[in-house]
Amino acid sequence: MDNLALSPWSLCLDAGPIVEGVITVLLASSLWCWVVVIELAVVLHRVSVALRLEQPSRTKLKRTLLSPVFAPAAAPPLTDETQSEFRSRLTRTMTALARVLLADAERGGVPSLAIVASVTPFVGLFGTVWGIMTSFTSIAHAKDTSLAVVAPGIAEALAATAYGLTAAIPASVAYNVFASAFARRGRVLSTVIERRASDAARDASVTANRSG
Repeated sequence: MDNLALSPWSLCLDAGPIVEGVITVLLASSLWCWVVVIELAVVLHRVSVALRLEQPSRTKLKRTLLSPVFAPAAAPPLTDETQSEFRSRLTRTMTALARVLLADAERGGVPSLAIVASVTPFVGLFGTVWGIMTSFTSIAHAKDTSLAVVAPGIAEALAATAYGLTAAIPASVAYNVFASAFARRGRVLSTVIERRASDAARDASVTANRSG
């Protein structure tokens, strides 16, 4: 690190091989975090749109992301099954399908954000400790404590810390935002499921009375 510069790119290029490797890992983690954020935003938007389309539960609508969840409501009740039993069975079945759908939507996304948020600060801390060790080594070799001797190692340490926070903070914020958003969509979906089950059971009862 002959010419000390404060730009992130220069700090990365001028760092030693260990700290440079740490910074590279942190940059890759940050990039991965933003890719996951975009993917989750797209999935969350699709779920939100599907929920809005499914709100008028008795209206025939085009197929959406949530159509497989409500597919059981189109089936007739079992033989000798009461309206209450039919409604309860539909609710259980559709709730199970909804859980699977939401779990698939979150899988690989929300957990990945949690990993980045929890691991990258420690990776950055490792780079920080290594940079400080570099400074002490430089002092021992040069037998001098001037700023020119200690500055390169300190700069490496601070760069590793900064890159670690750059990866961890967005990941932590995104994890909390998306976890909360999916939880809210799950509660809305539960309400829609109960309404759809009640409508299906009532329609089946009316049909049976007319047939009888």
